[in-house]
Amino acid sequence: MRREPVIIDAVRTPMGRGKEGGSLSAVHPCDLLAVALKALVERNGIDAGQVDDVIIGCVSQVGEQAGSPGRIAWLAAGFPEHVPSTTIDRRCGSSQQSVHFAAQGIMAGAYDIVIAGGVESMSRVPMGSSRVGKDPFGEGFARRYAPGLVNQGVSAEIVAARWGIDRAALDAYAARSHQRAAAARAARHFDAEIVPVPSGNGVVCEDETIRPTTTPEGLAALKPSFEHPALAERFPEIRWSVTAGNSSQITDGAAAVLLMSEEAAARLGCRPRARFVGFDVIGDDPLLMLTAPIPATRRVLQKSGLSLDRIDHFEVNEAFASVPLAWHKEIGADDGRLNPCGGAISLGHPLGASGARLMTTMLHALERSGGRYGLQTMCEAGGMANATIIERI
Repeated sequence: MRREPVIIDAVRTPMGRGKEGGSLSAVHPCDLLAVALKALVERNGIDAGQVDDVIIGCVSQVGEQAGSPGRIAWLAAGFPEHVPSTTIDRRCGSSQQSVHFAAQGIMAGAYDIVIAGGVESMSRVPMGSSRVGKDPFGEGFARRYAPGLVNQGVSAEIVAARWGIDRAALDAYAARSHQRAAAARAARHFDAEIVPVPSGNGVVCEDETIRPTTTPEGLAALKPSFEHPALAERFPEIRWSVTAGNSSQITDGAAAVLLMSEEAAARLGCRPRARFVGFDVIGDDPLLMLTAPIPATRRVLQKSGLSLDRIDHFEVNEAFASVPLAWHKEIGADDGRLNPCGGAISLGHPLGASGARLMTTMLHALERSGGRYGLQTMCEAGGMANATIIERI
């Protein structure tokens, strides 16, 4: 008999710029995650010893993130030693996959109470650290794909070209992301989801990444980040429009989601805030890389039996502005419901934490708006994507 998983709470840390001197750069990633875990347990008044598992997404599992960060963060928070943890890597969707595994574990009867989340300190463990000087592909993959391999920035350029998205549209979208995030912060919409983090710079309570004064005109002055003569010859359709300003920000952050079975929630007197309606994970072209959210969205809607117009809130990760814009052209969702609180361009993209961060923001936004259904999806390296639909209770 299937058991119903429900979301009890979801929290995140502020987002800090992922560079030396960033607001969270003085905080070890395991200590950063420990803050989120501790807040989640304490503000819900649960016995930490009753948690069955802690499932944590982390992409760069090297250096300070090499020691199973969920396990270390759990113990750093002072919680019982008998509670285990595991680390998930599905690239940028790692902590969204963690939420999937947590919910599916409850459905299967393996868990009653589980915490899913993620962490990435990109100032302390730079992106790509785990592959420096190494070949991550091997001969078989190289024989099949190497002639077409490009980095994600060039993939974002190809997506923009193929979907007819020009530089002005990319910059306008990026500026809107900052404007929406700034408006949400000014209205104190993030207060309920953010937990303060003690740092060497004091206590960090707000996102450092939002730039309220960002305009399309200002972004237009930035130079393309990935333009190269050899690539220009190879991809003549590219117009070289992807810049640091219309891409996601390198960021430090953590997020955590508390899930229970309906029975456990009733027994403990915890109020369910959302249930899961649909899950999907899919692969797409590993060279184009950023397009899988499109088929993932279509499949999760089909699996759930919901039509597009019934979704009140969409979170499509802003890895690059071309990703949600191409998604929007294909899916045709209401633009006002797409990333209404901003996204990774303004709030940042702490790789392993982003899936749980999006889920946290979407849950709180649905409660503020009174919306019923939320759909979250994000592109992942290698041409994959997760998609999740939740229903506010």
